[in-house]
Amino acid sequence: MTNTFQTINPATGTEIQSYTHISNAEMEGKIDACHKAFEGWRKKSHEERGEVLKAIGQGLRDRKEELAQLMTQEMGKLLEQSYQEIDLCAAICDYTAENGPKELAPEDREIANGKRGKVVHSPLGVIYGIQPWNFPAYQVVRYSIANLMAGNGVLLKHAANVTGSGLMLEEICRDAGLPENLFTVLVISHDQSDHVIDNDKVRGVTLTGSPGAGSHVGERAGKALKKTVLELGSNDAYLVLSDADLDTAVETCVTGRVYNNGETCVAAKRFVVVDSMYDAFRDAFVEKMSALKAGDPTSDDSDIGPMAREDLRDDLHEQVEQSVKNGATILCGGEKPTGDGYFYPATVLADVAPGQPAYDDELFGPVASLIRAKDDKDAMRIANDSRYGLGGGILSQDTEAAVKLAAEEFDTGMVFINGFGMATPNMPFGGVKDAGYGREHGGFGMKEFTNAKAIMVMR
Repeated sequence: MTNTFQTINPATGTEIQSYTHISNAEMEGKIDACHKAFEGWRKKSHEERGEVLKAIGQGLRDRKEELAQLMTQEMGKLLEQSYQEIDLCAAICDYTAENGPKELAPEDREIANGKRGKVVHSPLGVIYGIQPWNFPAYQVVRYSIANLMAGNGVLLKHAANVTGSGLMLEEICRDAGLPENLFTVLVISHDQSDHVIDNDKVRGVTLTGSPGAGSHVGERAGKALKKTVLELGSNDAYLVLSDADLDTAVETCVTGRVYNNGETCVAAKRFVVVDSMYDAFRDAFVEKMSALKAGDPTSDDSDIGPMAREDLRDDLHEQVEQSVKNGATILCGGEKPTGDGYFYPATVLADVAPGQPAYDDELFGPVASLIRAKDDKDAMRIANDSRYGLGGGILSQDTEAAVKLAAEEFDTGMVFINGFGMATPNMPFGGVKDAGYGREHGGFGMKEFTNAKAIMVMR
């Protein structure tokens, strides 16, 4: 088995760069160095850590053009969306720096018989992040910045096809004044990754990926009694209810399906439309999806770029074909292009039902599953008829009723009302069921890998 691999430009199929996996001895040395850096970092105040995080945010802004170009080259997202991703990452740095001291501040409590208690949120140590390719900067920043604020050290195994983006983020952190080795990229294989989880100096593991990967990592970490945070994708349902505004619903659902070339964990994927709205929504939705142009992600003329890898494009097409074989109907798209690049057209499937990948599984690309519901109640039933539960949406002109429905009925970690969204630094991000567990953002992520330590003064 070769230790060398290449990153490939998905828009052209040409090689970008060649990399070599580090040796096991190098890997162990990097883990030791990260732990040593953590020993000093943990003694810094929250405010001191925050200043470095602000500098990282500024570093992201300063190198925005360079990083955005590399991200688009490595995984094919539209260049404009690479810029947006970096803006979000910089905002996360600022939010964490500003709010971290308050979120992680010691808490004084009274205990029985007038005794005094204090709760402190102590860092655990080195936290290992295994991250995917679809948001090369954001996925990394989401877990690393929170853990750095908490006082932890951070290791990163990034997806192989965005190795360059991971290494540039490491450089940006170092140039911003983060202590050497505190944020460390490990260019390693999956087999080597298991040994990172086993290492005694690694105290927690966080992964964004598939349910299969989450099950493997969760089991490995659990065997070593290490905490995990897992975000494992979803087939999010967007409900178009009987009182929805048609134009808002169509605009939201198109954007929600094809943003980031449709390769988003919290994307809109299943569109559950009540019978009274179905025909009008279908016609308008298909018209807009049909008009989308797949092309060069650096061109302003392109609405969607290529899929990130050839195998991912082939897997998506197989899911479409299997869904059609089991009764789904293609309303637009659905044909795998020939030629250079890993492009796939915006596609709408109707007659989607249980037993089809379009209903049961996550379609990670620009393919929409259109499902007819009898009424609003039936739409909610269909939305929850999923082994996943990351995000979802409700389209309705009765906002308060939609909020109540989201709070009381929607079995998912996040719900968007009358719009599509992904992440907001001050709101929790995460899912339930096979979408995983644990939370990032909103202050929650800063405490996931801390020790809520109870100190009691008895006399």
